[in-house]
Amino acid sequence: MLSGYGLLAERRGGASRLVARDAAAVSIRNARRGLAKPSSHGRYLAMDIEPVDRSLPITASTAADSHGGGIGGLLLTFDRDCAPTIARREEYDAYAFERLIGLAERAGKPLGEYLMEIASGTNFDLLTYRIALRSMLDYTSPGYIFHPIEIDNGRIAIIAIGSGFEGSGDPRIVSRRQEFGMDRLLSLEQSVQTEIRDFDRAGQIGYYAECILGGLHGLDVGDLAPRIGPDAGLARELAAQLGPIAAGERDRFIEATSIDAARYRERFSFLSRRTPSLTALLELAGIV
Repeated sequence: MLSGYGLLAERRGGASRLVARDAAAVSIRNARRGLAKPSSHGRYLAMDIEPVDRSLPITASTAADSHGGGIGGLLLTFDRDCAPTIARREEYDAYAFERLIGLAERAGKPLGEYLMEIASGTNFDLLTYRIALRSMLDYTSPGYIFHPIEIDNGRIAIIAIGSGFEGSGDPRIVSRRQEFGMDRLLSLEQSVQTEIRDFDRAGQIGYYAECILGGLHGLDVGDLAPRIGPDAGLARELAAQLGPIAAGERDRFIEATSIDAARYRERFSFLSRRTPSLTALLELAGIV
């Protein structure tokens, strides 16, 4: 969810549309991302994120001078009643997510802080953390699991990380990555060579265009386009999908994040750095 187009679920006709109360750019540290989790919306791969050093937590910074030190992300604030929609978007049972929030509330803690206590107690081991959540809730997801991520301003956010190749936290529940043999994160080039039955190439490229679209707001998505040269056929396909959805993106982003134009300029105008590969792709799409 890096763009207004993605938040408003335009490609899916508005299904699972989300409108946040606020938004800010973050730089996510000790993390890498790529395509790995089979999507619940079609026959293609969705984005996943993993720690670079699995013995350390994933963290994030909102400092203006921190961008370029990690991968770009979007810190979103949602109203409480958005919880079921967020859960469904992440292939997580909405009732189980509500129960998890309820446990945090009864403990007198925000959800992020509650989950951080669990994660730190497992030394941030992904599988051990998921086992602990499954024991508490009698539930785990084959798709994404909500993990805590500490921000340098003292807040703790949650981030959806796919049930890994190593397991979902319940031996009876096969993770989507394990089911399809996705033991590593893939680039777009690698994803279109996968042997998923009835693979939707156009859907894969369209989904990836949504991820790249965050670059229009200055979010650092250069890691998503490091190997795509402007003369490559795949780059032309991606640019053809990117160009049309870029039209009106700034207005969609402002609507989806509930920030006004002044706050948009204040929070995102300084994030104007683009990698050469991303710049070349945007130029190929006719975006200045």
